[in-house]
Amino acid sequence: MSFNSSSEFIKSLSVDVFPVLGKSISKVDFVAIDLSETNEDLNKVDVSSSQKLSEFVDAHIKNNQAKVAYGGYLEVRNIYKRSNHFNKQAQTERNIHIGLDLWCDAQTTIFAPLDAEVHSFKNNTNFGDYGPTIILKHQYGEEVFYTLYGHLSLQSIKNLQVGQTIAKGAPVATLGDASVNGDYPPHLHFQIIKDLQGNLGDYPGVCSKTDVAFYKTNCPNPELLLGL
Repeated sequence: MSFNSSSEFIKSLSVDVFPVLGKSISKVDFVAIDLSETNEDLNKVDVSSSQKLSEFVDAHIKNNQAKVAYGGYLEVRNIYKRSNHFNKQAQTERNIHIGLDLWCDAQTTIFAPLDAEVHSFKNNTNFGDYGPTIILKHQYGEEVFYTLYGHLSLQSIKNLQVGQTIAKGAPVATLGDASVNGDYPPHLHFQIIKDLQGNLGDYPGVCSKTDVAFYKTNCPNPELLLGL
């Protein structure tokens, strides 16, 4: 299938995907969460505090008898206003999230959804950034795409090698906590990328409204792959 129809191509792979959080967590354990600027309940929370944001997320998970909160693709968020890493000028402010967040406990194991090789990895240490990050390369015939895993533990990138093969279902990483993951509640930022544009161990996970059309095409909705 041509990658010109990227959404259809990604969705076609979902039947063969291994759950990124493992098989011990089923889809009924997931609950959607709204972290957008239009969520009035969230607007009452001091999101500059990772502890306060964590309490909000944890309460949502508990109240819905879930284990994981998920969401955020193309979500416009106020969370990023706390960090100079995201430009605050009106025309270029980056506040539109272009990955999928899976909010769950620190040290949760992350698994490879598909056969892959390690493309690159890096500890992105800006305040509000990914922290330890891994990018995997996937190839199906002539089609190549990448998946990014952000907000990991430092241990996750300690013994990695570029070009290392990762079998579908193999453990890839564990989640970090606020001390290493950019100062967020523990969560996985999962993103699909068609063209890495020369990036190594990093790729924008948040964009401005002026660039959203490009990123919507270059970064298809991860829910299509994960079946959420």
